[in-house]
Amino acid sequence: MSPAATSPAGAAQRGRTRITSKALNRVVSAVTADALGVDSNHVGVDLADRDGLLALTVTTPIRVVSLNRIQSDSSVVNRSGGSILERAAHAQGDIRERVTTLTGSQIAQVIVKVSGVTIQPEERVK
Repeated sequence: MSPAATSPAGAAQRGRTRITSKALNRVVSAVTADALGVDSNHVGVDLADRDGLLALTVTTPIRVVSLNRIQSDSSVVNRSGGSILERAAHAQGDIRERVTTLTGSQIAQVIVKVSGVTIQPEERVK
């Protein structure tokens, strides 16, 4: 056995940790779903190598408030996180940061493609 493998108790061992593309897809899907308020089953993920760094393209619906609600109270857009473009741009940063933290992968870019909307039902405060 090598000296690295028989190091004192609790000492870090040398080696590599590999994350499969399927696992990485699931992490990116879950992070994206959380960032945009949708079900992770509706998020598509494309992984690519960009000069040794990871390039992510996510295709997803985005959760929005109904137009009726916006017509009656236009400030609801700001309270819900901003316009669709603002929320998608903010999600890019969130996805990059959280995926890097969770996987240790270095990310070259994140592209968010909005494929549709999921209308958030109006709820009454009790």
